[in-house]
Amino acid sequence: MAPYTVARFHPSQCNPCPDRPACTRGNSARTVNFLPRHLHELQARNRNDQQDRQWKQLYATRSGVEGTICELVDGHQARRSHYHDLRKTHVQHILTGITINIERLASRAPLHPHNPRQPTAFQTYLYTRSLSWECWWRQGK
Repeated sequence: MAPYTVARFHPSQCNPCPDRPACTRGNSARTVNFLPRHLHELQARNRNDQQDRQWKQLYATRSGVEGTICELVDGHQARRSHYHDLRKTHVQHILTGITINIERLASRAPLHPHNPRQPTAFQTYLYTRSLSWECWWRQGK
């Protein structure tokens, strides 16, 4: 835990203030915590770095990985193993990962949805005259 400098105000100091609703909620007075200067500057520098596009790309990757780990733990109970042997537990984790990948692939929309081609002019001619069109080449011999 960081060594904070704590400033506590008495309700008699906060109550008459016109900015009190923007500063604190409830009936209690305001308490403000201050980090030491070197920690405050480090925190400010880290917050500025987080606005960088490259940092956001890196964090997006981490966010995806953390989401997958959360799915493993919460959705597939990967925190507890069915086996006592380390090798079998490893196989269970691999198979669970494969299962998650299959579930994700199955839930995706296809890149190129199947669009059946339009009937040919000959097929349209047969359909409009209610003539059967036997596909002799598709029938087994």
